[in-house]
Order: sequence, then C-alpha cells, then structure tokens
Amino acid sequence: MSSLILGVDPGSRITGFGLIRVSRGGQLEHVTHGVIVMDPNAGFPARMMQLGSAFHELMQKYHPNQVAIEKIFLGKNADSAFKLGHARGVVMYEAVRGGAEVFEYATRLVKKGVTGDGGASKEQVQAVLQAILGLPKIERLDASDALAMACHHAYESQKQQLVRRAIEI
Repeated sequence: MSSLILGVDPGSRITGFGLIRVSRGGQLEHVTHGVIVMDPNAGFPARMMQLGSAFHELMQKYHPNQVAIEKIFLGKNADSAFKLGHARGVVMYEAVRGGAEVFEYATRLVKKGVTGDGGASKEQVQAVLQAILGLPKIERLDASDALAMACHHAYESQKQQLVRRAIEI
C-alpha cells in the first residue's frame, strides 16, 4: 500500500505545495506541485479564506494521508510570524478536516534531511529535489520547499518504521 504525503510551505501571500507518493518499498514518486497565490489586493482575512478554499480543493482532489508543514521560524518581524501562524492554522485545519495526519518540521531540519546541509540555499534544495524526484525543473522555490517537506517526512517515517521493526526483534 502506498501513502500520499502533501508537503506545505505556508505563507500569507503565496503557499507552496508538493505531493509525493511513497510506495511500499519506500520509492518516492512525484505526483504534483505548485503554488497557491492569494490576491495581493485582498485584505488579510480574505487571503486566509482564499488559502482555505484552495487548500480544501487540494485535499478533496488528492486525499493525502499525511500533511507535512513548515514550523514557524521566529525572525525579527513579529507581524510576519503572526501572519505565517494564521496561514499554518488554516492549512492545518483543512488538512485535519480532510482526514490527514499533520506533521511539523523546522526548515533547517528539512534542508539537512534532504541535502545533508541545514544551511543549504533554496536553490540547492531545489536542485537536489529535481534529482531525487527525476524532475526537469521546479518553477517556484515555494513549491520546491514544499516538496522538500514531503520528502523529508517520507524519510523520517521510513526511519521510524525501521526502528520499530528493530525493537520488535
């Protein structure tokens, strides 16, 4: 049985998404990726409604079992962190409403898990993902960040399964 993992790079203006299928043998297969772009002229509440509607449609179309989402990185701008928190909340709500389990990962951990370097640039992450998933190009960095989230979650899940099997022996 395969599982579908939807990775999400949330934002209050642009949210990246990337969907992969993990086969029983652990093979990763690209399903789709892209971005949800909210109307830049809309107010913040209207953008959150747009995000919720678009993410709900993704959940209905693909029915992922798991959603991996970026944790908040608290930088210097508190307002941006709060807006990101709202976007994450909308995505989490729609993910759970759609029947998926939600997992959160820090960006640095995802970069390290995918590229081997927690300080890798977005472009380096993108290049590694193109190789891993056999994609000629990933147009948007937001989408490649989301695919990285999905791939990292797949790797973490595989490691946890190996540990459980080892303990059972």
